[in-house]
Amino acid sequence: MNKVTFPNTNGLDITIAGLLNLPADFDETKTYPAVVVSHPGGGVKEQTAGTYARKLAEQGFVAIAYDASYQGESTGEPRQLENPHVRTEDVSAVIDYLTTLPYVDNDRIGAMGICAGAGYTANAAINDRRIKAVGTVSMVNIGQMFRNGWDNNVKDSDAIPYIQAGSDSRTSDASGNDIATIPMAPLKEEDAPNEELRQAWEYYHTDRAAYCTAPGFATARSLNQIITYDAFFKAEAFLTQPLLTVVGSNAGSKWMSDDLMARTASSSKNMHIVEGANHMDLYDGESEITEAISVLAPFFTSNL
Repeated sequence: MNKVTFPNTNGLDITIAGLLNLPADFDETKTYPAVVVSHPGGGVKEQTAGTYARKLAEQGFVAIAYDASYQGESTGEPRQLENPHVRTEDVSAVIDYLTTLPYVDNDRIGAMGICAGAGYTANAAINDRRIKAVGTVSMVNIGQMFRNGWDNNVKDSDAIPYIQAGSDSRTSDASGNDIATIPMAPLKEEDAPNEELRQAWEYYHTDRAAYCTAPGFATARSLNQIITYDAFFKAEAFLTQPLLTVVGSNAGSKWMSDDLMARTASSSKNMHIVEGANHMDLYDGESEITEAISVLAPFFTSNL
């Protein structure tokens, strides 16, 4: 595993930080398939994205986990901006970097992500034909989640106050006040509305997986972009690449994977259900990750 930095080619004057994982028998004179792994909203490359990238490298792939623009060890101001459009473009910027590596086969690049990172990956595949195969784990379409709720029980129009809150935060930020923030997962255990999201608090804010560059919040101004964003926009026309969604049978977020499966134009699309797993189990559960990799690695091997 090598720490790497490279410029974001999307014109943002940002340097992206990544962890580049190479196969154990790596030979720089050969070429390899590569997979970009995108972290959840509020996460960083050292957490679950890094775990999946490392596991894929063990299966013979060049695999890179990276920090989103404005987050982790990547640069950009304001810190902790969660702009879905930028995060989607980040995936393509990482692919730009991979294409400069002589040992990466540019015709065999895939992408996967966890939680919101999976949604961003799907959106990137709609926009970027260099992505030849798409894998998702505990996928979240961040726009759907924020406007419709974890359980998909809120109408779109009821989210207008969140757009207003984002708009007001931009005014406040522009006035020189401290940057307003929102939690990406419960910041306190008592704030969690259910056990699954209590585990999200536990993952990000206890020794389970807390990391110094992942504070667990985003800028409140991000709401302006998040609420109206659809990671699956035009999937029915343009997401034609092979798709594998991995989701826990008990995941409250499963409805978003179901939605993409219904909407995508891909003629090769499959869902693997990890029985008994919830959304968070696929972040760091040893047996759950082993099962996920047991289907993701063959999927990428056969399609890259």
